[in-house]
Amino acid sequence: MQILTSIVVGFVVTQVSTLTTSAYLHRSLAHKAVTFHPGFAFLLRFFLWLTTGVKAREWAAVHRKHHAYTDEEADPHSPARLGWVRVQFTNFWLYRRAANDPVTVEKWGKDLAPDRWDRLMFDRGPLGLIVGTVLLALWLGWWQGALAFAFHMVSYVMLSGAVNAVGHTFGRRPYQNSATNLHWLAALTSGEGYHNNHHELPTSARFGFKPLDVDAAWWLIKLAQRCGLADVRELKNRTSLA
Repeated sequence: MQILTSIVVGFVVTQVSTLTTSAYLHRSLAHKAVTFHPGFAFLLRFFLWLTTGVKAREWAAVHRKHHAYTDEEADPHSPARLGWVRVQFTNFWLYRRAANDPVTVEKWGKDLAPDRWDRLMFDRGPLGLIVGTVLLALWLGWWQGALAFAFHMVSYVMLSGAVNAVGHTFGRRPYQNSATNLHWLAALTSGEGYHNNHHELPTSARFGFKPLDVDAAWWLIKLAQRCGLADVRELKNRTSLA
């Protein structure tokens, strides 16, 4: 029962981390599709620090490069070039290789200079992961907390890999680009599985274009907008978003 509790908690942490990644890192920071109120953005950044240790500027830079060179030689993680199995299981290292390149970060993240919170806390990724693990251990117990965090990290990395690997290989392509749409992947990744839609209209804050599409990050953005915590970029060239 304790093991099951740890797995459930780890899965929930993964889902919230994926939601935060999609809403803040992807749609807001990388593509400027939505701007969050500074206080709300700080909360999103803080949670990402605790659960992923990702440097926001690096993440946005690598993703922007992916869009600029999709399936070309410079694409950091193209399944068309590397095979979807390799991208699925080595996506973390492919990402790290690109993120560790100062030229990539400087070129594609030049508008995202670190602020004082980055310098003091958010750029210290390993510290965030340690704090996150300790908090879970204080809640669940030391081994249950460690198990929950380990399950979360593996799940988060595998789901991120699936968006880049499966989401460029299997599924529907309603628009003329190499990405695909998969409902089940979208359900597990807060809407990231509507990857074909996203590549068609990268600056849209909404990935699921149809009313029944499962796009949790879009739901969060709409809720934040209604609460006065987000400004959504208005688009006029895709009537299916209306």
